Amino acid sequence: MTTAVQPPLPERPFLRLRLAPHGGLPRAIDGAWWPHSDDLLTELPQLLAGLPSAWGHISSVTVNSAAWSALPGRILVVNQVVRLTTTATTSDPHTIVLVAPGEGRWDLLVVPPGATEDAAEPLMSAAAGLFR
Repeated sequence: MTTAVQPPLPERPFLRLRLAPHGGLPRAIDGAWWPHSDDLLTELPQLLAGLPSAWGHISSVTVNSAAWSALPGRILVVNQVVRLTTTATTSDPHTIVLVAPGEGRWDLLVVPPGATEDAAEPLMSAAAGLFR
C-alpha cells in the first residue's frame, strides 16, 4: 500500500459544500459537495479542511471507483493520515463516505465537477435539506 504526500495547497477556488442541519434523526445524505475537478487527491484536503470541527478527525474516506481515478491507499492531509478506499459495488458513484472513529459517519452527495451552476444548485439544496 502506498501513501501520497500532499504538497501545500495552492490558492484554490472556494469550497462548494452544503451540509444538512444537525439533528437527531439519521439521514441518508448529510449534505452535498461539488468538487472543482475529478482529482480526489487535489480536492479532498480542501473538503476535509472545510468540515465542521464537531465531525472530528476524518480517518477514512470511501468513494466509488467508477467516479474517481486510481487512488493510493492513504493520503497525508494536514499531517494526518487518511485511509482511502474505493468500491465498485457498495456505494453510489455519486457519494463520498467520511468516517471519524468515535464521532460518526457522513455520506455526502458528490455533484459532478463539470456540472453547471444551474444544474448543481438544486442538487446541493436538496441534499442539504430534503433527503431524509
